[in-house]
Formats: sequence, C-alpha cells, structure tokens
Amino acid sequence: MRIIPAIDIIEGKCVRLTKGDYSTKKIYNEDPLEVAKSFEDSGITHLHLVDLDGAKAQNIVNHKVLEKLASKTQLKIDFGGGLKSDDDLRIAFESGANQITGGSIAVKNAEVFKKWLSQYGGEKIILGADVKGMHIAVNGWTETSDDELIPFIKDYMQEGVQYVICTDIQKDGMLAGPAIALYQQLLADCPQLKLIASGGVSEEAELPKLAAIGCEGVIIGKAIYENKISLKSLEKYILNN
Repeated sequence: MRIIPAIDIIEGKCVRLTKGDYSTKKIYNEDPLEVAKSFEDSGITHLHLVDLDGAKAQNIVNHKVLEKLASKTQLKIDFGGGLKSDDDLRIAFESGANQITGGSIAVKNAEVFKKWLSQYGGEKIILGADVKGMHIAVNGWTETSDDELIPFIKDYMQEGVQYVICTDIQKDGMLAGPAIALYQQLLADCPQLKLIASGGVSEEAELPKLAAIGCEGVIIGKAIYENKISLKSLEKYILNN
C-alpha cells in the first residue's frame, strides 16, 4: 500500500482544513517545497497536492507550486483542485503532475471527464469520490449530488477509471480514524478498483488495517502535521512493507 502525504495549498502556503471548511484554515508551513523535501527524505515517493485556491476559483491557480515541487523533487505528484477545462489539465501535466484528480467535474461535466479518460488513460486520471453519507459531494463539498457512491464508481470503471480517491467528508481532518467499513463495502463491490483511502487517518496502527482490506494507497494529511504519525515511523513502515 502506497503512503501518500497530502499538501494542500492556499496562497502558496501549506495548510490544512477541517471537513473542507475554508474558515478552519491552519497554516503549517510557508514553504511547500520544504515540506515535500522532508517527505522525500523519509523514503516517500508519492504526493497528493491540492490546489484549494483552484477549487474555489474553479480553475487551476497554484500551478507554479506544482512546477516547483515537481522540478525540485523526485516525488510523483497527483494534482487536483478546480481542474475544469482541457487547458487546466494541459497546464497541470506541463507543470509536472504525474496524475490528476477530477472530482466535481466527473459529476458536473461527465463528458469532459470521460474525454480526459479516453485521451490520457486510467493511469493518469484519478476519480475523486468525496462522499457524504453514501452520496457524492461536489464544489468544495458545499453540495451533495444525487449520485450514489458505488454506482457512480462502477459507471466510471466502465469508462476506464482505475484509481479512485475516496474521502469520507465527515472524517476529513478529524483524526478520528478512516472509514474502514465504507472502504470494505466499496472493495467488495468493486474488487478490481485501485482504492486510495483519504480522510481521518490518525495513527500508524490504522495503516495495516487499510492495507489488509485491499486499499492500494492511503493519503495522510493532518496526522503528519499534528505529529500523530511521525515521518520516522512512516519511513520504517515503508521499509518493512
């Protein structure tokens, strides 16, 4: 199971939110590159980079941060937040993204998202499935759609989706443990899915549980920044698995 730390960007700074609420913003570091290098020094190879300004603006904003991290580290970066147009996608890939994550667009403009899948393939395009109850939430989690999680993912797997980042919004930033029962249900229904767990990870002991149910990766954010999980312990986990 891949360990994928998260860096969320507002105004070029490394921040975290709680349940996606911008009013809960907490700045952890003024320099995302410093944070990314500390991850890389711990043996981490992947990074989840979220353009929160882009998510609000509905178009890519912090591509210069992406470019800096991609050019000055060896991290494989998946990038998301406000990617809505072919031009946004082009800028993200040209700025060094290894993969991009599309969430709201997969609900609001399915034809564009399907075109991206067809053009770039399921190795490059990740489906972001942010869930509230069992329904997909969109637009920075301010709206809940009529789409139910499992049929939504199954439909997109028919279109070529391989990777899904599934975030239980109620868990995000709460340090109360990941949605293991939800992920078990999802993987039972979609056994071919490369599922990346996101939201709620609070301690190292949760990582083997997520690996045991078949998660392909796990995104860890606040637990690292609040020192609930140390980079040293992640380094040991990576070495031992």
